[in-house]
Amino acid sequence: MPVTVVRFNLVAPGASPAALGARYRAALEMAVYADAHGITTVQTEEHHGAENNWLPSPFAFAGAVLGATRRLAVTVSAVIGPLHDPLRLAEDIAVLDLVSGGRLVTVAGIGYRPQEYARAGVDWKRRGRLQDELLETLLKAWTGEEFTYRGRTVRVTPRPCTEPHPLLLVGGSSPAAARRAARLGLPFFPSAHLPELEAYYKERLVEYGTEGWVMMPAAETPLLHLAEDPDRAWATYGEHFLHEARTYASWQSAEIRSAVRSAATDVRGLRDEGVYRILTPDECVAQGLDNLVLHPLAGGMPVEEGWRSLRLFCESVLPRLTV
Repeated sequence: MPVTVVRFNLVAPGASPAALGARYRAALEMAVYADAHGITTVQTEEHHGAENNWLPSPFAFAGAVLGATRRLAVTVSAVIGPLHDPLRLAEDIAVLDLVSGGRLVTVAGIGYRPQEYARAGVDWKRRGRLQDELLETLLKAWTGEEFTYRGRTVRVTPRPCTEPHPLLLVGGSSPAAARRAARLGLPFFPSAHLPELEAYYKERLVEYGTEGWVMMPAAETPLLHLAEDPDRAWATYGEHFLHEARTYASWQSAEIRSAVRSAATDVRGLRDEGVYRILTPDECVAQGLDNLVLHPLAGGMPVEEGWRSLRLFCESVLPRLTV
């Protein structure tokens, strides 16, 4: 059975607080509906200070989704590790692990926006060292035992229920990220289809004498929207996808590699590129994808259109996927 994901970043350019509130509540209702229909995962993410209201607090949102659902996993992909207090993050993840019975998955990255670091008063040049400290602290904290942290003895409670600890992956597209994951014996989550980086990670596992595994996007991991009439949907809603694509492009430097990176500058180019795809249910099934990522509220998509997409996916695609 393919992995099925519903992604939420709650982007809504120019939305009022009331409109944002309605959007957040709709996302939770969508998560409950997705859970009832067998969707595998809800995915969310973290960005700060964005004019388009990009979600800044993924664990708060994850907690709401986990509390409203019973089966699906919630993946934070990715938390910007160096922007977080390590002890507090260890506590937050432990509590969510207990609340959900182990359904939270955390991918820890270092981000790619220096302005987010400046906003938080964190030194961009120290991000690698801060990420090392964060990951090492999480692993020690979740044992429930005392350990030394910044020169003092500390202990984090409660312990999470997942053994040996909540699922934590190291995300990134650089050799440094792969080395970090291998050294700590953590699974690696490349941000794009990068077989050479997977091979490098496995070589480092041997070097460090650790064990791990890779969760890598497929060569094609498009963001999907379902519609009975894709031509009409592109004409009506294409600007929402373009807004998100252009926002990503404006944030990412040339060396950043991402499964959802787009070079498109207009809706026509975006459609031709294939990073975002609006498909009929028949077309979606015919794609034969191992991972289907539905993005029902992309770029400020109207909530009612997001619901149409999600219902088409759950009612007309999911029952036809190969078991």
